[in-house]
Amino acid sequence: MQGYVSPRALVKGIVMEGAVVLGPSRIGEGAIVDAMVTVGYPTRSKLLSISGRNVESLDEVSSGSELEKGCVVRRGCVIYEQVVLGEGVELGHNVLIRSGSRVGRRTRIGTGTQLDGEVTVGEGCSIQSMCYLPHLTKVGSNVFMGPNVVVMNDRYPPSEDLRGAEILDGSVIGAGALIMAGVRIGSRAVIGAGAVVTRDVSDGDVVIGVPARVAYGRGVYESRRHSSISRA
Repeated sequence: MQGYVSPRALVKGIVMEGAVVLGPSRIGEGAIVDAMVTVGYPTRSKLLSISGRNVESLDEVSSGSELEKGCVVRRGCVIYEQVVLGEGVELGHNVLIRSGSRVGRRTRIGTGTQLDGEVTVGEGCSIQSMCYLPHLTKVGSNVFMGPNVVVMNDRYPPSEDLRGAEILDGSVIGAGALIMAGVRIGSRAVIGAGAVVTRDVSDGDVVIGVPARVAYGRGVYESRRHSSISRA
């Protein structure tokens, strides 16, 4: 697909040649939309409703998305319509963000990560590469999520009983962790790498293993972390 910027779009930032910006999308001051990025891609129902075979047909049905000032969207990203990226949000390559998602200010989302439905992410988060956050997932502010974290929203798939997991402020989720549908991760909790979290985790607890069990508290974790940093 060749580059295209909708006549309905309001662009104050930089849109590189080869990017596609659909509908009444808003690109804020200082934002950068790289080549081979699509902003405002229509939902499935709208896509099936079009009759044309050109980008203008997509543009006609798109309700657009909003990228606030200072956002950086790298090559290969697809941002569906009705998405809001807050000020200073940065996306790696090939990030997919579905309709209705909201990402808070200064959050960074790594290459290959998917926000696959209506997902809410707070401010100042660091979500590393290849994470999967399905429909109804809620992530608080200042959350760290290592690479290849998978969150679920259906305990007995396929079903219509979707339950979003909730990850509260200041939590740390280790690489490769699996969080089951409907689980609540408390504020400042730590999930060990590779853990399978099948039940709620209390504020400040550190859990490890399969299934995950409490190992110690956040204070011990911070002490060990600082000790490791000082030895480096």
